[in-house]
Amino acid sequence: QVRLVESGGGSVQAGGSLRLSCTASGRTQSAYIMAWFRLAPGKEREFVAGINWSGGSTVYADSVKGRFTISRGDPKTTAYLEMNSLKPEDTARYYCAARFGNQVTTRFADFASWGQGTQVIVSS
Repeated sequence: QVRLVESGGGSVQAGGSLRLSCTASGRTQSAYIMAWFRLAPGKEREFVAGINWSGGSTVYADSVKGRFTISRGDPKTTAYLEMNSLKPEDTARYYCAARFGNQVTTRFADFASWGQGTQVIVSS
């Protein structure tokens, strides 16, 4: 199992930027993908972005393409989500997730490890 801790959320005005971080611990010797999901009030949990072990493969939701960038640090136990041109509809609690393997998937049910989440509020 991989334990995940997110940080970097906060409040920002529309058009602003935030950078989220997710640090993994535990069974980190095996290859695993990392992803970000978000949950807004009254909405279903939504996939945002995912990245494979090497960082060479990334997947984004259409709603964030061109604005958000997911990356992996060195060591690979940390993933980042750079969020630019933020919109009020990006307001949500953002969760980091991980699953063993090297194929990026967008399905919530495929991920076994989850962080506690970090809140992002974008005001107009």
